[in-house]
Amino acid sequence: MKILIADSFPESHAHTLEEMGHSCTTEPGLDENTLSSAIADHEILIVRSTKVNPATLDAGKDLKLVIRAGAGTNTIDKSHASAKGIRVCNVPGANAIAVAELVMGMIIAIDRNIPANVSDLRHKTWNKKKYSKARGLHGQSIGILGLGAIGMAVAERASAFGMKVYGVAKPGRSEAAHKRIVSAGIIELENIEAILSTCDIVSIHLPAIESTIGIVDKNFLDQMKDGAILINSSRGELVNEADLVEAMNNKGIRAGLDVYQNEPGAGDNQFDSAVACHQNVCGTHHIGASTDQAQTAVADGVLEVVQEFESGNVLNCVNA
Repeated sequence: MKILIADSFPESHAHTLEEMGHSCTTEPGLDENTLSSAIADHEILIVRSTKVNPATLDAGKDLKLVIRAGAGTNTIDKSHASAKGIRVCNVPGANAIAVAELVMGMIIAIDRNIPANVSDLRHKTWNKKKYSKARGLHGQSIGILGLGAIGMAVAERASAFGMKVYGVAKPGRSEAAHKRIVSAGIIELENIEAILSTCDIVSIHLPAIESTIGIVDKNFLDQMKDGAILINSSRGELVNEADLVEAMNNKGIRAGLDVYQNEPGAGDNQFDSAVACHQNVCGTHHIGASTDQAQTAVADGVLEVVQEFESGNVLNCVNA
């Protein structure tokens, strides 16, 4: 089959696809606007962050499968793909550890004020008295909204730090999921409101769907403790950034953000964001899944999806 790889992808795995008998075109410089002209007669499209819009799906006359090399598929027009008979598949869970590691790094960085420490040293300023003030993580409470693969990975690591971990009770969880929640030491509370009023730290691990977009708004932030920490490593659309800026200004909310609204499409670009520039924010550049280990695991998952599709099976399909 003819495969177009429109984002960065391990060369070794692209070579494996060719050894499997596929013809691969690798063009990591493509974006939403140029993808449609490159899709041509390719049957499979592999993307990471590149948006797949209706124009691309219409241009792919032979396109049968779009694979998101990762979990979230909000950058792909799934309904239009369904109308065209194109399957959309993802690789869930493969990057969970990488994202969880970044989340814990952010929490530690905020608690110990590491970014400001580093900045002052680089500017030849020594202020041990100022930076000796930190609460410490042991015994703090963290609420995790979204107990999927990433949320569970965060919970397990937070428990190892001696933190009290909370999640929202959800009817209908499988027995296996419930056992993992219990083994991770997660205490289930009735609703999100209980999480917000109880926890010192709230970490968001939800998909960007109609019910979650803008969930972190003024009402949400008003229910958090003064000086609490908000972590968002899922999707920028979940946070009303103006409300977050207001909460940081008025009640000392601190935030660890890896994702933002209106992120630049290119890997190297200017980004003028009031929330990202705020002094209470420890921000990174949407790098949660960007470790060598995670990318290898995701690429392994992509190969499995291709192999199964070639055999007539659709693995991890997310559209009808």
